[in-house]
Amino acid sequence: MTGLKISIKGDGIPKLEEAAEALGSERKARNAFRRAINEAGRDTKTPTKRALAKQTGLKISVAGKALKETKASASTLEFKLTGQGGDIALKYFGARETRAGVSAAPFGQRDIFQGAFIKGGRFPNRVDIGKGGHVFERGYRVAKLPIAKVKSGVVIPDEMVKGITAQTFQRIGQSKLGEKVARHVRLVTKGVLT
Repeated sequence: MTGLKISIKGDGIPKLEEAAEALGSERKARNAFRRAINEAGRDTKTPTKRALAKQTGLKISVAGKALKETKASASTLEFKLTGQGGDIALKYFGARETRAGVSAAPFGQRDIFQGAFIKGGRFPNRVDIGKGGHVFERGYRVAKLPIAKVKSGVVIPDEMVKGITAQTFQRIGQSKLGEKVARHVRLVTKGVLT
């Protein structure tokens, strides 16, 4: 599993230390930072999920199912968004059968997978083969099986650490983190620190 995490860059650490001192206790400070980090993570998750869907060609709901969040605690001030899963079946990329094969759009690029099929029988009287809409090809290329499921080449953990997905997570996470820390420090100090 590969994940993304928000890290503090620049003058973030001295500001946190200064705020912790002003808050009066490390416990109060860590709880304020935990809440701020989790809020920043929550606000970052949705745009990251959308960027992942755009980058991979998946529907947003499908991309979201592959993401697991680990919230910050007072002892580990870190929010993680982790991608799970392996090579995703072609079915999830708008696969539809044509005479030439199956048309699908992994990575957002529609292509024809020659010789692939979803249904059985002769055109135009194709029938469901009871495999849940998965895309198959003759198994002569793969392990000498009669048919083999076609994969897309899209692996969520690999996609999360590159392209617009990683950029979105870092850009939004960094901007939200500063905003949320300032808000929670103001709340805990009852407006004394701004």
